Amino acid sequence: MPARPRAAAPRNVLFVGNSFTARNDLPGLIAALAAAGGKTFRHCLVQAGGASLRTHWNAGHAARLIEAGGFDAVVLQEQSTLPVKNAARMHENVRLFDGVIRAAGAATVLYMTWARRGEPEAQVAITGAYTAIGRELGATVVSVGTAWARLLGARDCPVLHDRDGSHPSVAGSYLAACVFCGTLLRASPVGNAAPVAGLGAADRALLQKTAWAVCRPPRRKKATRG
Repeated sequence: MPARPRAAAPRNVLFVGNSFTARNDLPGLIAALAAAGGKTFRHCLVQAGGASLRTHWNAGHAARLIEAGGFDAVVLQEQSTLPVKNAARMHENVRLFDGVIRAAGAATVLYMTWARRGEPEAQVAITGAYTAIGRELGATVVSVGTAWARLLGARDCPVLHDRDGSHPSVAGSYLAACVFCGTLLRASPVGNAAPVAGLGAADRALLQKTAWAVCRPPRRKKATRG
């Protein structure tokens, strides 16, 4: 399916997910980055601990909110291990939501998450699952997991995983927010001065640069004269 036409950066966004979105208030971190850059970012969150997208679909609340309209984009975050264990099921779940999102005139956005600390090799499957369904639907994929893998492969600090080896630390959520800033808001997070409790300026700068290296648009080649 061809990609949807490129629209303006969304101002009103619904997040559907679980604690990977709710922990450290990821939508609020994105809003803080947006505000520091002079952008408006309103958000709403539907989440339940450990929930898959199918859980949310069966509950009906998220779908009713989408059908009511008013959102520019809907961010879908699948249960963290489902893309590895059953990518086909994940794709079915995304397609269900994509139908009502399209009908409401909004854009589907996929929040690619990260591998657990003890299973870094799982990132290949997670990335593949999100990329495949994103390509099929013409949806925007926010490659947070790719940014995590890039930083984890280069250094140990700042620590991205929480103590459970699964959920994000403040640094991990901030890195995710920076990737959203670059991908969804189409603004470089580099140099953004929004303060974050528990993160110093040096760590913020590193996380900003890591995120932008993953999500910045490719440079157009200059035309050469014959």
